[in-house]
Amino acid sequence: MSITILGIESSCDDTSAAVICDCVLASNVIASQKVHEAYGGVVPELASRAHQQNIVPVVSEAIRQAGIKKSDIDAIAFTRGPGLLGSLLVGTSFAKGLAMALDIPIVDVNHLHGHVLSHFIKENEDSEVPEFPFLCLLVSGGNSQIIKVDSPYRMEVMGQTIDDAAGEAFDKCAKVMGLPYPGGPYIDKLAAEGDATRFKFSKPHIPAFDYSFSGLKTSFLYTLRDEVARNANFIEENKKDLSASLQKTIIDILMDKFALAIKETGIKTIAIGGGVSANSGFRNRVQEFAGLHSLKAFIPKRSFTTDNAAMVAVAGHFKYLNKDFCSLDLPPYARVSV
Repeated sequence: MSITILGIESSCDDTSAAVICDCVLASNVIASQKVHEAYGGVVPELASRAHQQNIVPVVSEAIRQAGIKKSDIDAIAFTRGPGLLGSLLVGTSFAKGLAMALDIPIVDVNHLHGHVLSHFIKENEDSEVPEFPFLCLLVSGGNSQIIKVDSPYRMEVMGQTIDDAAGEAFDKCAKVMGLPYPGGPYIDKLAAEGDATRFKFSKPHIPAFDYSFSGLKTSFLYTLRDEVARNANFIEENKKDLSASLQKTIIDILMDKFALAIKETGIKTIAIGGGVSANSGFRNRVQEFAGLHSLKAFIPKRSFTTDNAAMVAVAGHFKYLNKDFCSLDLPPYARVSV
């Protein structure tokens, strides 16, 4: 008997709903919020208001595209955290209300677990998925973590950022260069035409598998300050090379620690996830590294790298199999580690 899960994601500024049947994707609908671009970052109050406007039509469209009735849904999976509390409240409340109306269980999902398990979203029955255990490098705007994944229910954080995440470094440096928000995709595009060896930025020396990107950000800002003092047009004239050099440095930092973790564990299956895993340079580097070291690499489709409900539904599928249901009185949470 097949299991149909409705997933709901509202942790930040995208409202998303998806339907999966035995991990095979039936629909994945995302409503993005453009209002934040004018502010150079997500405004929590505006985000939660937009979720309230989007949640009903997005869920309705996901069910319609999946070609099912609400009565076909076995459980509702929703992002309980971490994220923006107001945004999470919208998705959590809607999931609880719909589950009560349909008399079906709800499953709470850790947003970060969703990114890790996004590799189990199947677009057809023959889709290949990772074998356990595998190492996942989770890189997003708020998180940079190396996670040893022993099963859908057991994950160990081997290392993580002690300050800024890689996505924050991209966005903050992009803002200084006058690029639109979010800056990561713009840096990725400019980097493709730039000289990655032109500028040298500081790399951290952090013990074990932990990351730090605050020093890189400071090094980047000092370079711009000094160069602009000599040439007011420096940034505009060197955006491509600055972007390429910054991107290479961030990827170097990420891969150096990931390589250490791979060597330490001896695990031959690796994966990446999170918003930064959409970066072209990062994806290429992981593929090259896997080829050189005879590793099996899983790189998500770009549509599954950003916040989406398909990954929430898949994580919910595994919790449903484990009968790990959520009570209606559990509140959302803003912060938590994997």
